[in-house]
Amino acid sequence: MSVKLYFNGQTGESSPGRSLFTSAEKLGIPVPTSCNKQGKCKECVVEVTEGMECLSKPGPEERHLKGAFRLSCCTRVVKEDGLVRCHTMRRGAMKIEKHAFELPTGARTWALDPAVTRDGDRVLLDGVEIDRSLGPLHGLAIDLGTTTIVIRLLNLETGEVMADSSFENPQRFGGSDVMARIQYDTEDRTKTLQRTLVGYLGRAIQEFPVPAHSIYEVVLAGNSTMRDLFFRLSVYSIGQSPYQSLTELELAEGKRTTTSLSAPARQLGLPVHPKARVYGLPIISGHVGADAAACMLAVDIANEERVVAVMDIGTNTELIVGNRHKVLAASCPAGPAFEGGQITYGMPGLPGAIEKVTIADDGVVHNTVIGGGPAEGLCGSGLVDLMSELLRTGRMNELGRFEESGDFVVAAHDGHAVTFSEGDVNALAQAKGANVAGLQIAFAEYGIRYADLDVFYLAGGFGRHLNIASSKRIGLIPNLPAEKIVQVGNASVEGACIALLSRAKRAELEQLVRRVQHCRLETHPGFFDFFVNGCQFAAVESPPEAPAP
Repeated sequence: MSVKLYFNGQTGESSPGRSLFTSAEKLGIPVPTSCNKQGKCKECVVEVTEGMECLSKPGPEERHLKGAFRLSCCTRVVKEDGLVRCHTMRRGAMKIEKHAFELPTGARTWALDPAVTRDGDRVLLDGVEIDRSLGPLHGLAIDLGTTTIVIRLLNLETGEVMADSSFENPQRFGGSDVMARIQYDTEDRTKTLQRTLVGYLGRAIQEFPVPAHSIYEVVLAGNSTMRDLFFRLSVYSIGQSPYQSLTELELAEGKRTTTSLSAPARQLGLPVHPKARVYGLPIISGHVGADAAACMLAVDIANEERVVAVMDIGTNTELIVGNRHKVLAASCPAGPAFEGGQITYGMPGLPGAIEKVTIADDGVVHNTVIGGGPAEGLCGSGLVDLMSELLRTGRMNELGRFEESGDFVVAAHDGHAVTFSEGDVNALAQAKGANVAGLQIAFAEYGIRYADLDVFYLAGGFGRHLNIASSKRIGLIPNLPAEKIVQVGNASVEGACIALLSRAKRAELEQLVRRVQHCRLETHPGFFDFFVNGCQFAAVESPPEAPAP
């Protein structure tokens, strides 16, 4: 007798006594590990979505894990029949755009000027020899998202993007949002979150088509918590009012001259050249982190005469408004709903995720699934389309209530149905409400209405795949003319690439972050009212109290 096993979308069987790790190996599924299945490295985390009763109880090696997360090397099948569904934190190639970024006019006028250079066979970092090699010089740009990690490998001598990699952030076992991870890291005290992430990054780096020792610099973007966790700093202060990074506090005390971070790669555990440098882009203030800074660099806001806005929707939505004369930035605590978290059948943009939804006049639901196979769940763009279609066809009202009782069936295959509930709508409404509140407050503080905006950049992998009409219908983005909205893809990793390739642009960013006005949403008296209104599914117009420019 054996248990039926669904692992990373593959099907197999597992007999009593066999670990999930061994079962994955038999299915040809790579599971990260660096301790030879001893339960020490904490890298082989899996999420069990069904059938936990068929598995052994958590052992002492798993005391750092809660809920549905387990170490696959320590988790064994204990029943002779049943069904188990689980997946690693890297269950397949995520949908990323390699060349999706659409730059504003003139934004690529900067010269290639990396910190890593060559003098004959001498490899120099800021003019100091760190190696002797005649081979190519490489660097990494990394966007540490709360939900998704994106890595780009670049040739530092040509600026060419050599390869991309993307995977779910394996730190999800510590919580789906930054506040949960701050609490986890504070209580854990063993840097488990950092070590797990480094393990996953190490495997991605080793899969790149170049020798790892040819990588001489790494540039990191990410929100304040993700960046500081990676550099092994305490993040406790980011979770306490006024929500500031240690780097921000030390800058105010005169103990440092910048909020950027720098450390040897060896110290952080990355398998690149031992003398390579890891540079963490500067943060702006509070939760407005290095990812927002990278977005500003990507759209060249320091040299922009027009009034532009950048909105990178995610677990922590970054919002930037301004131009070369004045810049305002805010961070919206949206949560993971639009990235598939807290949604019954939510998932990232992986094979099996529904990414587009339409409802025909006869009520038939038509879906587009990433990879073309059977539907396993809904990713962010699919969720937006679904709510838009439910609203358009009258199956859901502006308050998010269904006109008919019961869950809505989006897709069904082989006895497995992907459904959508009012509870899912509520989670998405709250995430949307936080984003809308951020938009309304930031524009009011800047002193403009949406109509005064010249360009609205919708950034991020999620933003790149959104249907604009659907997004405007449910009130996720401002109700602007289509020609003003530009979907630019992952602006954060693009900014990290620019900082990797140009010392001048890196220095420009260090100066720019010092003059950005931080808009603190949590202390704004109108936040709650804007949030409540934003939870409704209706077009977003400028607030009546927003002054004219």
